[in-house]
Amino acid sequence: MTDKLAGKRMVAVSGKGGTGKTVSIAMMARALIENPSTGKLLLIDADPACGLLCALGIEARRTMGQVREEIIKTARSRDNKEPDSDAVKKLINDKLDYLSFEALIEMDDFAVLAMGRTETMGCYCPVNSLLRDAIKALSSGFDTILIDGEAGLEQVNRQVVKKLSTLMVISDPTSRGIETAAAIKQLVEVDDAMAVDRLGLVFNRVRGAEDVLESRADELGMDLFGMIPFDEAIAEFDLVGRPITELPAEAPSLSAYRKVIEDYVLA
Repeated sequence: MTDKLAGKRMVAVSGKGGTGKTVSIAMMARALIENPSTGKLLLIDADPACGLLCALGIEARRTMGQVREEIIKTARSRDNKEPDSDAVKKLINDKLDYLSFEALIEMDDFAVLAMGRTETMGCYCPVNSLLRDAIKALSSGFDTILIDGEAGLEQVNRQVVKKLSTLMVISDPTSRGIETAAAIKQLVEVDDAMAVDRLGLVFNRVRGAEDVLESRADELGMDLFGMIPFDEAIAEFDLVGRPITELPAEAPSLSAYRKVIEDYVLA
């Protein structure tokens, strides 16, 4: 990834599973598309479940994981090489640009890269390593990169991303969500898992008790980027499989994310 100093905005979302990270990314994407300051936008779906594509209403031709598998299978059938051999390692490195651009989905207002999952066990370059290299290959062509990471701490702990402009931790109003936010803060600020210019907390699906949530953020020593109100329309969209990006412009959750974007991503 390119960092903020190189003129790029590199933003990742993390947090406990089930807090609404993917929907949050889709709403942030909507807000970024509306804002001319965003420039060229790349969305990276780093979760093997590829939920971001569904939230955006996009179908991937192939994920990076699938393209990688094709390269490995071709090498094995042609040269009888094991997937973790030096020859396959070199082949994947040599074809990194091909891997990235073959899986890239280009829309009118943004592009999407889905990492997907791999099937071959014990292979060189699992998806997390592939993600790291793909970002390096693609970052020069985009001004703002928004990453939907896996739930939990794994991608932070493995240093999949080493430099970010903004790391946004999404939590629901629960003690478990807040505990995960605290663990991520520990990894970043104490264990030096990555360099982050801005680390902050977003409470999602808030139905009240804002003062209590503000106090919890203060206790953690984390900037509170925003509180996203519970939005019944999101549950309805999810139920019928309608893209979150089609939410009405006046949706309260979308309005809240516009402010988060303006204050902590584009500022």
